[in-house]
Parts: sequence; structure tokens; C-alpha cells
Amino acid sequence: MEDRWHASSGHNGAQRMTDRGSCIPDLIRRRATIAPNDLAVRSGSERLSYRELDVRSERLANYLLSLGVVRGTIVGLSLDRGLDFTLAALAVLKLGAAYLPLEPKAPTRRLETMLRSALVSVLVTNNNSANLPVENVRKLVALDTCRKEIDGCSAEASTIEVIPEDTAYVIFTSGSTGTPKAVAVGHASLLNLTRWHIRAFDVKSSDRATQLASIGFDAAVWELWPHLAAGASVHLVDDETRTDAEKLRDWLIREKITISFAPTPLAERMLKLSWPKETALRILLTGADTLHFYPPRGLPFTLVNNYGPTECTVVATSTSVPAQENVDKLPPIGRAIDNAEIYILDEKLQRVPNGTLGEIYVGGDGLARGYLNDPQLTGERFIRNPFGDRAGARLYRTGDLGTCLPDGQISFHGRVDEQVKINGFRIELNDVASALRRHPSVRECALAARENEAGEKQLVAYVVPSTSLPSLSEIREFMAKELPEYMLPAIFVQLDSLPVASSGKVDRLSLPAPTEQNILRDHVLEHPSSATEERVSAIVASLLGLERVGVNENFFYLGGNSLFGTQLIARLRDAFQVEVPLLSLFDHPTVEELSGEVERLMVAKLDAMSEEEAQRLLSLNTEQASV
Repeated sequence: MEDRWHASSGHNGAQRMTDRGSCIPDLIRRRATIAPNDLAVRSGSERLSYRELDVRSERLANYLLSLGVVRGTIVGLSLDRGLDFTLAALAVLKLGAAYLPLEPKAPTRRLETMLRSALVSVLVTNNNSANLPVENVRKLVALDTCRKEIDGCSAEASTIEVIPEDTAYVIFTSGSTGTPKAVAVGHASLLNLTRWHIRAFDVKSSDRATQLASIGFDAAVWELWPHLAAGASVHLVDDETRTDAEKLRDWLIREKITISFAPTPLAERMLKLSWPKETALRILLTGADTLHFYPPRGLPFTLVNNYGPTECTVVATSTSVPAQENVDKLPPIGRAIDNAEIYILDEKLQRVPNGTLGEIYVGGDGLARGYLNDPQLTGERFIRNPFGDRAGARLYRTGDLGTCLPDGQISFHGRVDEQVKINGFRIELNDVASALRRHPSVRECALAARENEAGEKQLVAYVVPSTSLPSLSEIREFMAKELPEYMLPAIFVQLDSLPVASSGKVDRLSLPAPTEQNILRDHVLEHPSSATEERVSAIVASLLGLERVGVNENFFYLGGNSLFGTQLIARLRDAFQVEVPLLSLFDHPTVEELSGEVERLMVAKLDAMSEEEAQRLLSLNTEQASV
């Protein structure tokens, strides 16, 4: 396929003229006039033609207008993915108002925060408002119960003229802090995304696209409006199928889907499946997380990797990913899309040379208006563009790290806040994850810095095996071939799956704490064979918060470190009345080796004592061993 989305050079996307007089509602009205009977949206057995989509959304728009919804109003939409959501969102856009997608199953406290901070006065829902905190909502519109009133409204377009400066939608994003932030995106930015998407992927009215993303994830914006503006049909899949790689593949083939988006973790699983050559799918779009490998040869479709924070209207860079095998480097995130600008800067906002790591800043027509009702945060993250020649030009500080490759593409290197400092060493979590992911038994992984009971930071690796994992020693030895000792995780936690947020990204805030039940251990635990080993094993287990420790297990592989080592030395001193040097622990880290060192020191001490002193020491050790 021709690489249509590589029109940019350097860090800036191609500058293209945009029809600023036509917003999304105008483009969809035009499709309803040109091809009224063409399929617009389908969900199961429910279908909407372009005429029905236009007429029914006009009726709902006029109903909302009667309730006081005007230009600039934020309308909450607590609806499941489906026809009602598409109709309601389009109705709101037609009024120059902005829609705020709200996941109906989201925690009540989070919904309350979102409604309050966005100053939502009108909330559209179905009969699923049981957990909705509607105390401060002026009007609750339950579509199921208001259907007759809505159908009785006029289908004539309102006299409101939607302009590019209007806010189109508001989406909350948590980021790394977990605190919701309301990102307000204007029609001009949405239109730029739409025009680029249609051009870059050659979208035609004959295309059949999917809407898989949760409504609270901005990818849903991307899945809906560009395809409807182009006259293509949008197909919704059930919740069970959209998260299962094999079922989704079968559904895509059966429904003759030509363009689909899948969050990165799901897309990676789909790439490992076999695909028939006759599949209609021509483009698989992915994004939302780091893409870890290149697609295999022989796939009947093109994989396109995309990058863009919510604050940059879904997509800022894009690239097709060629089929390659045995490539150590991660696939790039591409070049800037049309009318976008990408800068990689140092801490002084100076451009860094190609190949040098810096923070990614995004400018251009895709920038959001800012954070709703939060001018301070907007000022901190959306800064003046020191390189722009337009008055008021801004840059969004992404908090992401990247480098510019020799061919002008951008290579993603994780988050600024994913750089952690442990024992004085700066560690890039993405570098550690890349090394771990290359192990053939690792399907997925994530890294996090956690504090242990002593208050020290430890590097914890969360691993989802493809089949079964090897022993702890084996996997550490595998990583040690690539990484220095200080970059090796202190603890490995084995999970059935990584927790995923509605955005499709790994939910790092939900990664569990290491426990006796989930940490990876050496497969064969050898039991103590002497009283000394029994006592040393019990001391190590108690110190590390474990029920048991085999004599062949390495103290440092179970989360032990220098601070715990100091405490271990003190406990050994109390238990055996000998002084084990701290350095000796590094040389003898297993219970078996450490017990041998303890016994060697005890013998040496006994040899230097009188018979009476030696007998007292032996009696003391016997008493303590029985406690």
C-alpha cells in the first residue's frame, strides 16, 4: 500500500488548507443529502441510514434546545456504546454545545467529580441512572422515557451555526496521577483530525469501519467522526468480542471490515494470529500504548502505529509499520500528521540533536483548547511556542520522551515520570521492560517502582507468561546478559493479565503489591537439612514477609537489598552470636551458603573460646533455636 501518511518532512506535518467553514455536523448533513439510504451506523441488528442519523439527531437537538442547551453548554452523555450515543453526540455537536462521554459503569465518586468539575447541567442517559450522582444536574434526559417527546420535535435544522472556535467535546484523562483532568477539544482540531484521516487512509463511502473503544477513551472520537464524515459505515461489536483477539479477528473477517482500530495490547495479540489472505481488512490502526514488536510477514493488512495524547486530539504522529523479524528496537511512532508540529526539547526548551533523548512537545492545529475550568493547569501544560510564527501559537508538554531518528520518524522512549531513581541510579523503565519482553516465555510485562516495608524503592516487574515462566534464577540470568545489576528488578510478580484502563493502556495504579502468592520463585524449593539452615531460612522469610524460603533461594532475588541485608546481619548476630560481614552476604546470598558461613564463623569462635565459654554459647544457641 502507498505510504500516504508520510507527507511530512522533519518534525512538522504537511501544511494543508482546511475548509474552516464546515464542521462535523455540516459534513454529515452533506452525506445525508448525497446518499441518504447508505448505512451509517450498525450495532447488532440495529441500523441507522445517513438520513435516519441526520433526522433523529436533529429531533434530539431541538429537544435539548428546548431544555436550554445552547452554544458552549457541556452536555453529559452517560450511555453505552451504540446508536443512542452516536445520535446524542451528533445532536449536541449540532447545537454548538460540547458532549462529555461518561462511562455508565464508572465509580460513582469519579462520575460525581467529573460532573461537578465540568459544570454539567444537562445529562443524557438511558434507564441506567441508578449510580449517577444527579443532585447538581438541572435536567436528566432519559432517552427511553422521553422517546415520544423527542420524536415529536421538529426535524428541521436549528438556526445555530457551528463554528470552528466552538468546543466539540470534553474528555477526562487521569494521566499518571489518577486525578481526572477535563480536556476541551474544539471543532477546528476535530476537523483537522478528520481531514487528515480521510486523506491519509483513503477513506471511501464503501469502507466499513469499527467502533471498539470505550466512549470515555478519545479513540472513540477517531473511530466515529472521520468515517461518518467520509460516508463510510461504522460497525459496533459486542463487549465480549471486542476484548478477545480471536473472536474479534473472526468478527472482522465475517463483517468484511476494512478499517479497524485496536488498543496496542489487543493489537499485539491479534498480530500473532493467523489471518486468511481473503480478509477485507486493509488497515489496522493501533495506539494508546507502546508497540513492542513489528508485525510478522504475510499479514493481509497494513499495521499503522499512532501516537497522540488526548490534549492533541487523538493523533499527533502516525506511521505504517513494516513486517520485520528479530528487531531489537521498538517500532517508531511516526511523523507529525497534517498541520501538526513535533519538537523534541531539553529542560531549557532547546531542540536536541537527532538521536538525543528529549521531551516530546506538540504544536499545530490539533491542540486542545486546554483544561476545562482550570486555567492554571492549562498554563502549565500548554506553553507559548518559542518556535512558532503565529500569534498565540502554543506547545503542549506531553511528559513523553522521544528521539528523532535519521529518517525523520520519532522513536518513543516512555514517560518522563517512568524514569525512576533507585539506590542512586537513574533507570528508564521502558529499557528494563524491553529486555524482559524479549524472553520467549514473556507475553506482556510492566515495570513499577514500589516502596518496601523499610520505605526503600524497589523495582518490581509484572509478568504475564505466554505459556509458563522459567525459574526466577533463569529469568534474571537472561536479563543480566543485557542489563547491569542495578537495572534488574528486585521482585518479579506473575499475573494472569495486566490491569488495563478504559483507554487501553496498562493501569499502573492498579498493579498489585507483591505478595507470597504472586511473586515468582525458583520452581524447586529445597527444604532445610540442618538446624542452622532451618533458623536462617526462618529469619530471612520473616524479614522479607514470606511464609517460607528455600535453602536454594537467593536473598536478593526475593526483594532483599542492602538495607534488609543490614537488618539480616543484626538478626543473625542475635540468633547465633556471630558477626557475619555484610559483604559476605553478597558472596553467599542463598540460605544454604549463608548457613555455611554462619557455621564457619561459629566454629572459629568456638575454637578461640575456653571449654566453659563454648558450652555456654552452645547452650544459648540451643535455647534460641527452640523458641
